[in-house]
Amino acid sequence: MLLDLIDVFAGVPLGGNPLAVVRGTPDKMAALDTAGMQRMTDWLGFSETTFLLPPSDPQADYRVRIFCPGRELAFAGHPTLGSARAWLAAGGVAKRAGVVVQECGIGLVEVRVDAAAEGERLAFRAPPLRRSGPLSAAERAEAAQRAGVDPRVILDAVHADNGPEWVLLRLRSAADVLAARPEARAPVPCDIGLVGPHAVGEAEEWPADWEVRAFFADGAGRLKEDPVTGSLNAGIALYLYGAGLATADYVAAQGRCVGATGRIHVSRDDDGAAWIGGVARVVARNAAVG
Repeated sequence: MLLDLIDVFAGVPLGGNPLAVVRGTPDKMAALDTAGMQRMTDWLGFSETTFLLPPSDPQADYRVRIFCPGRELAFAGHPTLGSARAWLAAGGVAKRAGVVVQECGIGLVEVRVDAAAEGERLAFRAPPLRRSGPLSAAERAEAAQRAGVDPRVILDAVHADNGPEWVLLRLRSAADVLAARPEARAPVPCDIGLVGPHAVGEAEEWPADWEVRAFFADGAGRLKEDPVTGSLNAGIALYLYGAGLATADYVAAQGRCVGATGRIHVSRDDDGAAWIGGVARVVARNAAVG
């Protein structure tokens, strides 16, 4: 088996969310069971590790299983873009020109290859939410406490479950998002997202319209901050567009509190579908594992 390392959603090289992608011949991958995939994921220690497998759906180009420390995920965003990049770099040829179709726990996800100033940018079609709508008063209070957010700056609190069970707090401003001080521990699973707007005309080296932060509990119950999170940004996009808080393409920033320079490019097509895009760079390829 071989391992690739991909840097996803980076504003500058090595500024995104790292992803390990494990691939190999069908017989080698078939010999790796769920427990083995989880052990490898836990040992590597990245927020996610993926395993490329032959598709079972004839419409798909490949199938992927996505793991984070302690558990398997039905879907995750930066692993979707990173897995597509690794598959293409390994010589994968999509059945449909310009669109890679990934099979994962939530079904089929389209990944579009876009031309961008910084090179090829990938974007995935945001999957529908499995759960939406407002949080209860108790859920809202718990999320605020876990994320270390002053309840007075929360403008809205909703479910944004698209695989990970995200709960989303919309805050007054980007400054309020950056001021959050999360607790050290949380029950598993715990997936909390924050989003707040940047002021119009705000001076930034890397301008953005919204600031995002994401917190998740690992297998040991430690509450960690994710550098850049595609699934959360997908849920945020559907929420912002649905609520009329975003009406055009926008850029979200994420990761500065943990030293990342994440930039997520969000757009909506003529059919109303939201696309979550970013650069996915190959950092290393073909490391032997197993």
